[in-house]
Amino acid sequence: MSIRTTVTLDDDVLAGVKRESRARGTPFRQTLNDLLRLSLLSAQVKPKRQPFKIHATHMGYRPGLNYDNIESLLSYAEGEDHR
Repeated sequence: MSIRTTVTLDDDVLAGVKRESRARGTPFRQTLNDLLRLSLLSAQVKPKRQPFKIHATHMGYRPGLNYDNIESLLSYAEGEDHR
């Protein structure tokens, strides 16, 4: 089934479809339909993305810091006015 409709194309789009139509040797109408189909299909297919991975590295402990006392760590890192 096809329907007849009016579509306003920008000048650059019109020129591109005409150029593609000449290159393919197909009628303007067929070229426009093919290009619209391709565009609609590509919009539906999302590229598969690789999962983001974090590789943890043990950097050791800093001597002289008490890791059991959060208050002293904050004081060391941010100064006495950390609150």
